[in-house]
Amino acid sequence: MTSDNILLIFLSLLPALIVAGIAYNFFKNHIENENRRRRFVLQKELQKESLPLRLQAYERMALFMERISPSKLLIRVSPNSSNKESYEALLIATIEQEYEHNLTQQIYISDRCWNVINTAKNTTIQLIRKSSMQEKTDSANKLREVILNNLMDKQAPSATALAFIKNEVSELW
Repeated sequence: MTSDNILLIFLSLLPALIVAGIAYNFFKNHIENENRRRRFVLQKELQKESLPLRLQAYERMALFMERISPSKLLIRVSPNSSNKESYEALLIATIEQEYEHNLTQQIYISDRCWNVINTAKNTTIQLIRKSSMQEKTDSANKLREVILNNLMDKQAPSATALAFIKNEVSELW
């Protein structure tokens, strides 16, 4: 085989190699685009299914914030006796029970929102405990009064968390 024959074979194969390279590139791009389209459709379907679950979780967390709001909590949970310690324990147990009932909702909401909810819950419990420790608090009814008076000049922690929840839900749209 001479060098002329080799050159002739190479020149005759060159168009086939160019066509093969172009076809490979075309099919590679086509497959990548098709995979992206499938992922987009799948993500859209998952979002369609998960959005109602997320909204329901935000609704439950909003209800939780409403239920642990001190003004509403004190109306809903009446003291069993005049003992302030037992009433304090009852209020805190009610908050903890509500919290545990909604614990699984954290998988549907953002970490930041969950942290705000935890902070509101813990701050509300701390408010109840601090009110109970004051000297003027000597009965369950007095504890109710002190808690409400402490909230006269500032917003309840649950109200702040509720505003955060509403803001986060509005960003879903």
